[in-house]
Parts: sequence; C-alpha cells; structure tokens
Amino acid sequence: MSTLVLTAAPLTADAFRPYGDVIEAGERFAVINRGTTRHYSDLARIDVNAQDGRPRVSVYHVMPYDMPLVVAMLERHPLSSQLFMPLDDAPFLVVVAAKDSDALVPSAVRAFLTNGRQGVNYHAGTWHHPVIALDRETDFLVVDRAGSGRNCDEFHFDAGARVTVRVGGR
Repeated sequence: MSTLVLTAAPLTADAFRPYGDVIEAGERFAVINRGTTRHYSDLARIDVNAQDGRPRVSVYHVMPYDMPLVVAMLERHPLSSQLFMPLDDAPFLVVVAAKDSDALVPSAVRAFLTNGRQGVNYHAGTWHHPVIALDRETDFLVVDRAGSGRNCDEFHFDAGARVTVRVGGR
C-alpha cells in the first residue's frame, strides 16, 4: 500500500489557475453607491448554461473534517463550474486534480489552504474533494448549476493508492 502525503500550500490565484478561480477582494475595485461601497467586480467565470442549466445559489453548512485528511474520492461537475465562498471568515482546505483525466493517480492531486476570506470557483470538469471545513462548522455560499443532465461524476481511489493531506502540523 502506498499513500502520497501532501502538505496544503497557501491558495494563490496563479497556483490555482488550472483548476478554477480564486475569489477574493484584491487591489482592483470601483467605488460605488456615493462612496459607501467598494465593488470588486467579475471575480469568477460562472459556467452553468450547458443543457439549459440555470444558476443555483445555496448555503452549505459543513462540519469539520478530521486531519490529516485521507482522500478516498474526488468528484467533478462536467456541465458546470461550482463556487464556494466561506461566510464565516474560516480557512478551509481545497483538494483538486486536473480536469482532463478519467483515471486519477495520487500524484495528480494538489491541496491548497485558503486564508478564510478566499473562495474558489472550480472550472467545469475539475476534480475536487467535497468542501472541507477545518476547525469549526462553517457556512458556505455555493453557486452552481441546476437543470437536467448528469452533472456529478465520482472517482474512488483504490485502497492502496490514496492521498493523505496535512494542514500545518496536523
């Protein structure tokens, strides 16, 4: 049995670009509403239109996972993007793999740690672990696709080819 052990890297837009968009307020904004609001515009490409899909906005309440995390499966949404934004200023773990593979291997998996104010928008077809809260129950705003068609594939790693992800010293 071989297990790949990953340490989660800090989430950055450049490192995450192959998998999706990082959602965070940056240096670019417009001041609107008579100076009372900073507008951080166009932070993600929401892709939900395949097979007459429509945007769906939800809130997920997520229980924390035990660390280190043993990654036994990943999922993907071939017809749409999927956006997760924490509502509680809580760091969360992001585990992904490239979207072009149907047979995943542990070495293709990457792990990122958000700073608690960042969200992610997975590109359509990007393999990812279900949302991973860390230290406490966390609410997430989720924007994804509603509509007809199969939009969730799962890949289960063989028992001898799993990935373990560590966060900090955990």
